[in-house]
Amino acid sequence: MIDIKDLIENPETYRASQRARQADEAAVDALISAQESRNAAITRFETLRAEQKSFGKKVAQASGEEKQQLLAEVKELSHQVKAAETASGEAEDQLRRLQGAFPNLIHEGVPAGGEDDFVVLREEGAARDFEAEGFTPKDHLELAERLAAVDMERGAKVSGARFYFLKGIGARLELAMMQMGLDQAVEAGFTPMITPTLVRPETMAGTGFDVEHDDEIYRLERDDLYLVGTSEVAIAGYHSDEILDLDKGPERIAGWSTCYRREAGSHGRDTRGILRVHQFNKLEMFIYCSAEDSAAEHAKLLAWEEKMLQKMELPYRVVDIAAGDLGLSAARKFDCEAWVPSQSTYRELTSTSDCTTFQARRLNIRERTLKEDGSKGPTRPVATLNGTLATTRWLVAILENHQQADGTVRVPEALRPYLGGMEVMTPPA
Repeated sequence: MIDIKDLIENPETYRASQRARQADEAAVDALISAQESRNAAITRFETLRAEQKSFGKKVAQASGEEKQQLLAEVKELSHQVKAAETASGEAEDQLRRLQGAFPNLIHEGVPAGGEDDFVVLREEGAARDFEAEGFTPKDHLELAERLAAVDMERGAKVSGARFYFLKGIGARLELAMMQMGLDQAVEAGFTPMITPTLVRPETMAGTGFDVEHDDEIYRLERDDLYLVGTSEVAIAGYHSDEILDLDKGPERIAGWSTCYRREAGSHGRDTRGILRVHQFNKLEMFIYCSAEDSAAEHAKLLAWEEKMLQKMELPYRVVDIAAGDLGLSAARKFDCEAWVPSQSTYRELTSTSDCTTFQARRLNIRERTLKEDGSKGPTRPVATLNGTLATTRWLVAILENHQQADGTVRVPEALRPYLGGMEVMTPPA
């Protein structure tokens, strides 16, 4: 959640952020009003309670009619104290509801607007000219089925639409890609972690997901648990209600998990193949750091993502996501989109977000500061960031960009050691 004190001191900054997000500016004034109401309710409650305590001493010292009169007043005051306490709690709850629904303050320079208002920062690599090579590129599903790498029909038979089996070289290719990504992450100082895929509501909500209204989330009602759409959720909750020691620098975690998404808003879109599915695997980078380091860490996450894309020899572009498409938690987000030849367009493969202290405030994750003399200072919220290092969707771009005229697929050089030296993926005999 946002820093309410900062919002009250700088309301115009938050109004500008809301405008860029195409969100309601009035939410700023509603928060300020809710904070004032909360403060007034607490003051009234504490004043009445103090008065109640002082009356207790007067009653003890009184006698006769005076005492009876005071007892009557104490009874009435007791009702007022209870009512004030209830009002104080309600004011606190209202403030928390409004604060919990208010999105993160965007970074300066984030493009204003919605989903289509992103800014392309740069394009890397050149798309192949298949016409010059003398053949029309096949799409990833045709290639994968020829290689016996995926079985969509039996996936649907077993689990329904948008499920699949990866098998043979398809399974090996995904595992090789994930292991290569994990090796890169470990080399960069990340701690590998295989995370839970079921989390409690407070963990999901604490990360910034709307458990009440987000149709993308799978919920197990009987157990009141949620299936995660990214290991970011579990890793964010890993240090909830803790005080971290970041004196030696950021804590970096590479989470490997299966992920689940309903794809509720994508009926009829990308239904062919494994581009948009309900279950997939992902290797996610996650960082806890001091707030002043988050922008630098965000740049590093993007660089690590690009390094993986370059190892895969994929043409891609980097886009700066517009404010209205950031979601609740992110202050800035960069996506890397790979070229998909069969669609003649770029499709998202990675996404990295700087969530500043937004998630940490919701999950109560803090760090201990140090005073100038080296002694312990007060605690403060940490910053959290996340970024995709590899996911099942990458197979789409790998297969299509490295296909050959005979239907085989060349293996990127960096990936070959993870496939036993294999240079070309060929159909089984």
